[in-house]
Amino acid sequence: MQYISTRAAKGQAEPKRFCEILLEGLSPDGGLYLPMHYPQVDSATLSRWRSLPYADLAFEILSLYVDDIPAADLRALCRKTYTSDVFGSEAIVPLKRLQEGLYLEALSNGPTLAFKDMAMQLLGNLFEYELARRGEELNIFGATSGDTGSAAEYAMRGKKGVRVFMTSPDGRMSPFQQAQMFSLLDDNIHNIAIRGVFDDCQDLVKAVSNDLAFKQRYKIGTVNSINWARLMAQVVYYFAGYFQATTANTERVSFCVPSGNFGNVCAGHVARMMGLPIDKLVVATNENDVLDEFFRTGVYRVRGSADTHETSSPSMDISKASNFERFVFDLLGRDGARVADLFGAGLARTGAFDLHADPLFAQAANVYGFVSGKSTHADRIATIRDTWQRFGVMVDTHTADGLKVAQQVRQAGIPMVVLETALPIKFASTIVEALGREPERPVKFLGIEALPKRVRVMDADVNALKAYIASACD
Repeated sequence: MQYISTRAAKGQAEPKRFCEILLEGLSPDGGLYLPMHYPQVDSATLSRWRSLPYADLAFEILSLYVDDIPAADLRALCRKTYTSDVFGSEAIVPLKRLQEGLYLEALSNGPTLAFKDMAMQLLGNLFEYELARRGEELNIFGATSGDTGSAAEYAMRGKKGVRVFMTSPDGRMSPFQQAQMFSLLDDNIHNIAIRGVFDDCQDLVKAVSNDLAFKQRYKIGTVNSINWARLMAQVVYYFAGYFQATTANTERVSFCVPSGNFGNVCAGHVARMMGLPIDKLVVATNENDVLDEFFRTGVYRVRGSADTHETSSPSMDISKASNFERFVFDLLGRDGARVADLFGAGLARTGAFDLHADPLFAQAANVYGFVSGKSTHADRIATIRDTWQRFGVMVDTHTADGLKVAQQVRQAGIPMVVLETALPIKFASTIVEALGREPERPVKFLGIEALPKRVRVMDADVNALKAYIASACD
């Protein structure tokens, strides 16, 4: 399997192997890596996979994309990652039936109580394996709006040959999310709070990644979902959810995904392209509705910092969905030159592009199955309350966004699986507002907000940030 950039002109791509892009993250041309083709899975293969334990299902799917790690080693890495001790159950991602045809897929039982653990735990083991094989080190530079940072830091803490530099928007995460990250005092973990919003952090990651000399000198890699390995690992739980929601491969299932940066639902797109019988991929946004606007109108319009709303589902307070480029690459027939113009010069000129008049835009819904919807704070509160009263299930704010939109677009006869994104304790104040009670807190996180913290607060200045990284590495 070889990989190309979303911005590579046809016939001019220089394909790379998996382990090359694992450590590289963003392509040198500013694009994101995708496989040159999506492996196809037939009904016989689905039947063979249906009864596999999650770790072995992960191996089967990953082995279609990874052929430069020996199979025995890759299987061992999957089995080391996906254990009931780490994820709380043998099923790893158990499905909970709320009512006929409506399910929650539990993705938040890992070390940091968020779905990001599903891929990040594997990524940590892959990094350590490949760096040891090469005798190299890696400095991970990332951005988080809430959950990616803690998932990355918990996965990488203590890993040999790895340092983590994680930026986050100063004051815009929940107290629990901040405490999860900033209370880690490991020598290889560096937290940097940026005065601004998440998109300022994401822009810094891309700016550093695009400085090829700096990136090479300091061995800069990424764990954001711009890293293909993370998205690849997330594909697995779509297959696992499908198998639990169906009894035969002739059945179709829809998935509703709370989405800000488009990585989670992009993994569903990949699963669907592989042949998993997915009917609809439902994109659920909060008040920061750049993705909902695109799927409704064909206009992709990036908001500035001043227009990025601070909401009660803060991990989706994103107005520039970096993974969206992968889908647009497929939507436009893998025309890398056009994608480069849209996401490079086009966005730089006007902050937007409009595909509504392009005949290919209709394929977003008709061919690729995408629909979308939006949820507000009032919707969130109502959905959390309704889900608790009707089903006795407490959900976090982002999952509530997903449930609200899912119930709007459900179709009779087609199961709807809503991807749970985090446990309620991460957003306790909104749960109290909705239900008048505190969510349960796992014992290991009791008193976490009172622990000593280490964080550096900085302006969104790429040169100052590079100087900080350099001083920590030299």
